[in-house]
Amino acid sequence: MNTSPITLDATAVERLLPHVDVLQEMRQLFIDLGNAHAVQPPQTLAFLPEDKGDFITYLGADSNAGVFGAKLSPYLVTGGKPIITAWTVLMGQPLCLCDAGGLTTERTAATTALAVDLLARQDAQHIAIIGSGPVAAAHWRHMSALRPWQQVYVYSPNLKEGSESWAQWQSICPNVVLAQSADAAVQDADVVMLCTSSGRPVVDHTMLKSNALVTSISTNVHRAHEVLPAFLVDAQVYCDYRVTTPTTAGEMVIASEDHGWLADAVLGDLAELSIGTCPLPDEGRPIFFRSVGLGLEDIAIYRAACA
Repeated sequence: MNTSPITLDATAVERLLPHVDVLQEMRQLFIDLGNAHAVQPPQTLAFLPEDKGDFITYLGADSNAGVFGAKLSPYLVTGGKPIITAWTVLMGQPLCLCDAGGLTTERTAATTALAVDLLARQDAQHIAIIGSGPVAAAHWRHMSALRPWQQVYVYSPNLKEGSESWAQWQSICPNVVLAQSADAAVQDADVVMLCTSSGRPVVDHTMLKSNALVTSISTNVHRAHEVLPAFLVDAQVYCDYRVTTPTTAGEMVIASEDHGWLADAVLGDLAELSIGTCPLPDEGRPIFFRSVGLGLEDIAIYRAACA
């Protein structure tokens, strides 16, 4: 193992990523967390003065890996598109400073894939993806081999047939179907993956199958929620880490304030699912999985990339 400090920019990260089994890294991480070999403090959110943005810090330590790390992610408001950057500092062996952009996309997608592997029906065949950018594409790449998918629907308001983006989707999923609306995409889906940067709901949960699994990720928008908070009252709710997610995820915070939902209603998290210490979903009710991103996820993948 290299003992010298390592700095990885975006180009270096892109070169190393194909050599990292990101899904396996996430799987082992949550096993370590479930067995109390890792520590995940709550993320901290600092708002910049004059509504100029915010700064999120994600910490984590893994005793099995022998490392401590911190991901630093500013969100800077400008006159146009906001500036979103992130770097991760890995302490231990190796010592590493790493551009977090591309690896964040991969670990986010792999975390969702792990949740689908643990929560979706074994005979799930129909998957819907809302969103069409790099994050959505990474979700599909990590998901494609987990179930015998027969139908793959993608919807994004900016995705058009004949476009370069649509050609890219056809190259990674030859049988993909472009849905005409979010409702059309999800109405028969066994699994619905929400992969957007929206701060507001992007899907009508009343259109879901009774036992559909819906996954949702984070964005930098304050209190972002890709589903209506009221959905949580009827759904079987899981998350990446029950200690921190309910106070961070927008729809969970709002559901608690406005709909009487309680964090105790979370049935399990990825750590508990990974070691079999929480119940699996029952039939007949939709399932909602929410991830907000953990410092430990960043630490795991950056350690693998730097090793």
